[in-house]
Amino acid sequence: MTSIRFALNHMAAPSLAIDDFFALTKSLGIDSVEIRNDLSGNAILDGTKPEAIKQAADRHGLTIISINALQRFNEWNEARAREAQELIDYASACGAKALVLVPKNDGTGCADGERQANLRQSLTALKPMLDKAGIIGLVEPLGFEICSLRSKTEAAEAIKELGAQSTFKLVHDTFHHHLAGEAGTFPELAGLVHISGVTDPAVSVADMRDSHRVLVDGDDRLDNAGQIKALLQAGYKGPFSFEPFAAEVHAVKDPAGALRASMDYLSARV
Repeated sequence: MTSIRFALNHMAAPSLAIDDFFALTKSLGIDSVEIRNDLSGNAILDGTKPEAIKQAADRHGLTIISINALQRFNEWNEARAREAQELIDYASACGAKALVLVPKNDGTGCADGERQANLRQSLTALKPMLDKAGIIGLVEPLGFEICSLRSKTEAAEAIKELGAQSTFKLVHDTFHHHLAGEAGTFPELAGLVHISGVTDPAVSVADMRDSHRVLVDGDDRLDNAGQIKALLQAGYKGPFSFEPFAAEVHAVKDPAGALRASMDYLSARV
């Protein structure tokens, strides 16, 4: 049996202050975390200095895999360049290894030809910025039909075409992989896997949204266990990071117990 290297995204327990989130992670025997720049009232948005986050991670013996995320990364302009530099600087200062790159998801920039050109422009601009800081760019295609980068195949082609495999890796998100209906997994390019399940029997795949994303259990419709097993068998050795967005997960009184149950469920199936 291959063991799964679990990690924890702050979205698994977004109401916890960063130090409490790190303590939760450690209590589960997990040694890797993802921090976020979209949680109001919490680090990073509350002005917490990166050095404070680095000290907290060191104190708990944790590795910060990534900051999640530079939004609309494939819409390159001066504002995006400034935002990217700020996040790269923050990642450097807090000890994060990577920055997640999320494409725009509003129905624009989706045309064939346009989306590939936009992707290459952004990767080309980001590469020297990331390389200078020694930070990896984690490109995360989203499976939503209105997204400007749904395909891991397109992302992989662009990364390889630019010869940028040492700078950029892919995020395989089990939710978005299912929504995109894409067969390819690119384990050799994967730098991170996000895991979450959908158990609502009534919602169609086309209507699945972040609000449906729960912890993985026996009612999972996305075949997380199968996706994880396939990635491990194909040679992926990186972390599998819990990223549930559903309000009912965030309201759980015992997040450690809920997460442990999901970890046990998945570990027994790979």
